Amino acid sequence: MEKLFFDLTPTHNPHRWYMPVEPRICVGPPGNEFMFGGVGMASAVAAMERTTGRPLICATAQYLGYARPGSVVDIDVWTPVEGKYNTQARSISHVDDKEIITVSAALGSRESPFSEQWVEAPDVPQPDDCPGRQHWRGSEEGVHSRMDVRFAKGRSGFDRDGAAEPDGRTILWARPKEDLAIDAAMLAVMADFVPQGVGNALGKNAGGNSLDNTLRIRRIVPTEWVLCDIRISGVHGGFAHGSMSLFAQDGELMATASQSLIVRVRETAEDR
Repeated sequence: MEKLFFDLTPTHNPHRWYMPVEPRICVGPPGNEFMFGGVGMASAVAAMERTTGRPLICATAQYLGYARPGSVVDIDVWTPVEGKYNTQARSISHVDDKEIITVSAALGSRESPFSEQWVEAPDVPQPDDCPGRQHWRGSEEGVHSRMDVRFAKGRSGFDRDGAAEPDGRTILWARPKEDLAIDAAMLAVMADFVPQGVGNALGKNAGGNSLDNTLRIRRIVPTEWVLCDIRISGVHGGFAHGSMSLFAQDGELMATASQSLIVRVRETAEDR
C-alpha cells in the first residue's frame, strides 16, 4: 500500500482503522492545535478505499468536532450497499465516544470509452516561477510545514490585507514535501485549502473552520504538483461558500471540491 500523509493503521476488524493525532497532522495556534480537517477526511477516504478495495468516486464530510494532539481517532467503515461496479460506504471518525467527522462516499469504477473534461486549467506560471511562501504563523511543525505551496494568484497571511481579489479567486500550486503519491487521500488534504481563498476574496488575513467538504474524483494521473483553482462564491452572516478544481501539472482535471465554512479574521498569530 502507498505511504500516506498520516499514520493509518488497520485492526483485526477489517472495517475499523485508527490514526494517532500527532502535531504533524494538526493546525492552529500554539496551545490550541487540532487535527486538520483535510486530514480527517483523507483518513476516512483511505480507510474506505482500503476496506472496499475500490477507488473513490466522491465523498462528503461533515465536521462535528475537534481531535487534539495526543488523542487517537478510530475510523469505523460501513458498506450498506455493494454493487457490481460501485459501493456506497459511510464512515465515522471518533475519539472515544466523541464523533469528529462523518463521511459518506461512493467507490468503484466501470469500463467506459469516454474520457473528457470541459473545465480547463487556468493559464498561470509553472511552480518554479511562482514565489514560495511560508505559512503566516511561521510554524515549524504541523500540516502547513509539510506542504510546498506556491501562489500563482493571490497572497498569504497578512500580505492579503487591503489586497482583495475582485473575482474572489485564488490559484496556487501545492505538493507534499515528502515523497508521497498524489492519490485520492492526498487530494482530500489539498481540497481543504478552500478556506485560504477567503482571505484573498476579502483582502484580509482570514480563513475559517470547515463545516463540510465534498470531493469528487474525475481521473487521477501521475503529477508532481497539483494546481488548486479556488473560487469563493460569497460570504454572508459569518459564513462563506467556496469551490476548487484540482488539476495535474499537464492540465488534467483530477477532482473538484466544495465546502462551507465559518469565516474567521486573524489579527494575531494566536487567533485560530
